[in-house]
Amino acid sequence: MIYKRVLLAAAGTSALLIAACGTTQTTSGYANSEAARIAQLQAELESAQAHNAALSSQVSTLQSQSGSSSQSGDSIAIAAGYPPNAKPGQCFSRILIPEITETVSEQVIDLPASTELRIVAAEYEFAQERIMVKEATTSYHVIPATYETVTERVLVQPEMTISKVVPAVYEEYEEQVLVRPAFTTWKPGAGLIGDGGYRRGNDGRLYGPDGSLVQTIIQPTGEILCKVEVPPKYKTITRKRLVSAEHTEDTVVPAKYETITKQVIAVPPRVEEEVVPAEYTTIRVRKLVSPARTETITIPATYKTIEKTKIVSGGNLEWREVICDTNSTPELISQVQTALTNRGYETGRVDGVFGMSTLRAMEKFQHDNGLIVGQLTMQTMDALGVPH
Repeated sequence: MIYKRVLLAAAGTSALLIAACGTTQTTSGYANSEAARIAQLQAELESAQAHNAALSSQVSTLQSQSGSSSQSGDSIAIAAGYPPNAKPGQCFSRILIPEITETVSEQVIDLPASTELRIVAAEYEFAQERIMVKEATTSYHVIPATYETVTERVLVQPEMTISKVVPAVYEEYEEQVLVRPAFTTWKPGAGLIGDGGYRRGNDGRLYGPDGSLVQTIIQPTGEILCKVEVPPKYKTITRKRLVSAEHTEDTVVPAKYETITKQVIAVPPRVEEEVVPAEYTTIRVRKLVSPARTETITIPATYKTIEKTKIVSGGNLEWREVICDTNSTPELISQVQTALTNRGYETGRVDGVFGMSTLRAMEKFQHDNGLIVGQLTMQTMDALGVPH
C-alpha cells in the first residue's frame, strides 16, 4: 500500500513537471514579462525535479524491500503513466493524435427477407336463370267525375250606408274696434295775430317785426294753453263667423249582384280494379366455382452498397518529445525563429526568446503542414530543418 502511494505521488510530480515544460511563455508579448515568467517556471521546475528525485529514491527503496526484481525503473515509470524509454534532458507532451480515416464499401441489407400474403381470387362460371322481375299486382284506375255548367246570380256587395262629414262653413266680415276712447287735454295756442313778426330778444324784451323794441304797459309772456277734446280712435278688423256648422250626410249605396257560371258534378268519380300479371326475365348469373384463398410467398432480402468511414489510426493520446524550457537554449530558439522567418512566417526579431509572435508563427506553420499544433515537437523541428 505504501508503494502504491509513492507511485501516485511520483506520477503527480511528473505531471507538474510536464505542465511546466508545456507552458512555453505564452502569458505576455513583452520580453520583460516573459523573462519573469520563465524565471518563475524555472524555479517551479527545479523544485519539481528535486521532489521527483526524492520520490524515485523511495520507489527504488520500496522495490528492493518488496523483493520484486522483475520490474525495472522504466517499467515502474510506464506503470505510473510516464513516457516510455525517456532519457535525461528530454521533455514530452501528451498529444491528442488526430484520427486518420478511410472510406470502405460494405454491402448491407436494404430490405430483409420477408413473406407476403397473396390473395388468389375466387373462380366463377356463368349460367342462364329465369327470375321474376316484377310480382303480380292489382292496378286501380280512377275514373274522374263529369261536370256540367250552370249559371247563378251571386251577391257581390250588400247594400250599405256611407257617412260623409260636411265641414263647417264660415264667412268673413269687417268690424270697427275701439282702439282709444275720447279724452280732453291741454295744448299750446297762439294769439289772434299770430306771432306777427314779434320775437323775444336775448335780453328778454319783445321786439317788433321791424326790429324795434315794443314799449307797452303790459307785455305778455307769449304762453297760451287751450283745452281741447280728442275724439276716440277706431281700427277696422276682419272677423269670421259660422254660417253652417259641421255635420254628416248619409248616402245609401245599393247592393251589387253578378251572374256567374260554375261547374257542378254530374257523375261522381269511381275506381276500377285491374290485375297485372307477374313479369319474368332470363339473366346470365355468375356462380362460384372455387372460393378465394390466401397464398404465402417468400420474398428474398435485397442488399445495397454503402460507404463507411473507418478510423485507421489516431484518436488517442500519445507522448511526443518536445522542446521546452528544460532542454531549450537561446541558440536553438534563434534557429527555429530563423527557419520560420525564411519560410515566410514572421516571428518578429530573432532574439532567442520564444514569445507570442514566435508561437503564432510556429502554430501557423504547423497548421499549414499538417503537423501537431501547439508544441515545438521534434517533427516540427525536422520539418523546419533545425538539428536537435
